[in-house]
Amino acid sequence: MIFLPPIYEKRNKNGMYYYGVSRNIVMPQTLNSSPHAHRHQKEIEVLASISKILAEQSGQEKMLSEVLSGLERTLGFSNCISMLLSVDGSKLIVEATRKGQATKHPDLSYLKGEGITGTVVQTGRPAIVPRISREPRFRNMVYQRPLGDGNDVGFVCVPVVVGNEVVGTLSADVPQETVGELDEHARLLDIVAGLIAFDMKSRRMAQLDRRNLEAENLRLRSELKERIRPENIIGNSTAMRNVYQRICQVAPSDTTVLIRGESGTGKELVAAATHFGSRRSKGPFVRVNCAALNESLLESELFGHEKGAFTGALAMRVGRIEEAEGGTLFLDEIGDFSPSIQVKLLRVLQEREYQRVGSNKTVKADVRIIAATNKDLEASVKNGEFRQDFYYRIHVFPISLPPLRERKNDILLLADHFVQKYAKRMHKDIRRISTQAINMMFAYHWPGNVRELENCIEHATLLSTNGVLHGHNLPPTLQMPGTDRESQVGSLPERVHMLEKDMMIDALKSTRGNVAAAARRLGISARMARYKIRNLNIEVKRFSNANVCHD
Repeated sequence: MIFLPPIYEKRNKNGMYYYGVSRNIVMPQTLNSSPHAHRHQKEIEVLASISKILAEQSGQEKMLSEVLSGLERTLGFSNCISMLLSVDGSKLIVEATRKGQATKHPDLSYLKGEGITGTVVQTGRPAIVPRISREPRFRNMVYQRPLGDGNDVGFVCVPVVVGNEVVGTLSADVPQETVGELDEHARLLDIVAGLIAFDMKSRRMAQLDRRNLEAENLRLRSELKERIRPENIIGNSTAMRNVYQRICQVAPSDTTVLIRGESGTGKELVAAATHFGSRRSKGPFVRVNCAALNESLLESELFGHEKGAFTGALAMRVGRIEEAEGGTLFLDEIGDFSPSIQVKLLRVLQEREYQRVGSNKTVKADVRIIAATNKDLEASVKNGEFRQDFYYRIHVFPISLPPLRERKNDILLLADHFVQKYAKRMHKDIRRISTQAINMMFAYHWPGNVRELENCIEHATLLSTNGVLHGHNLPPTLQMPGTDRESQVGSLPERVHMLEKDMMIDALKSTRGNVAAAARRLGISARMARYKIRNLNIEVKRFSNANVCHD
């Protein structure tokens, strides 16, 4: 703690420091009772008004401005200002001034120990300057007062303390009065600072509680998102989380669902998740691929037929709608329905009834319909290929599945899942996927979506021989896209070079850049490993923090 030499500084019995005061300063004499009582009356009025302001629970800056305005209006103070420490605690910044008053330099700040204000924060003790023009340490930065014999004023600054921590200052210009009166002003400001500090502490506690509640809310929402993710679907991307939320919203009801997405995106998995998340989960889940059957066969497949209804109908047949009684009927590729089938299904959707082929008997249907398509139904309606009334009846609650190229963050999760699946099926021990293979999968556009990825992983798993799925194990469609097939195959030296580099990178990844350990993994000497690394132009340092799980 740095103070001026003793000749310029004096400390009174209350622990307050006076700046620019002679060693022979005269302490206050007995005051006239009438002015003394009048001043105390004003102080009581100020404290009462401040208590009322604090009780209104307005914003902190507004509250401080109103408090400072009350001090200036009632007690004749001027240039009242409240400064608070920045978040990092390195400097004091202006928090509030009197209501309607703007500082000339609001961006200015004080470091701890800088000037009178910075010293108050550093020491935690109030300070009094009887005449600011005669105090060399008074910086006069915020208001830049015109100092002179006619404008000279006193200055009082007190710390704002929350708990045991100084968080700011409260200061004011006061008229030139006796030291005793300055002492009284300082004690009043100290009381006001205590009231402000208590309010700040309450606000900080409320803010902390609010932040904790927000964090808890985010945690619970994250857990909820994990809980609503169907176990049969893999993916944590934002697009897939939106799909999970849609499934969670519609599953408990009997609402008709239309699942839209490109071929291979997993529409059947979403249909199954919707069924098994509903009250019909104990009932049957019946799948019908509408594109695999012609119109006559599809009608019989869906509605069933009576014996003798047509040539070859040797016995009565139960249709898929009846098989799904009490459960869910999943109609895949519904965009391929003929207009006549659409009319009959429209009756099922609207009236919950149908007739078997060759029968006049109406059968009630307690079944939920989930449809899926990869076609642009709106264009089909416009072209007259799809009935508008049927479109509106099935388009009650659409769920759109993103293509794999729009959810590339899920590629590695899906690849790991398929590696485990086919490694177990083929009795192979595949521990990880190489960096080159991962890069190739991320660079590919996946027109066949998840189904194509699964086929590629099955292909690569079959060719993998050393516990690692390498880039050269993937199908030719993923090998260096943009080149012709001959350049993909390459000559024997080129393929050997690629294989050596891939194996060396994998070994360095696994050992986090330890060349000797990588050499032992590869069964060669450390000298040979360094020779290979130099010839293959591999930078060892970038593997020091590698992820050994996948890269």
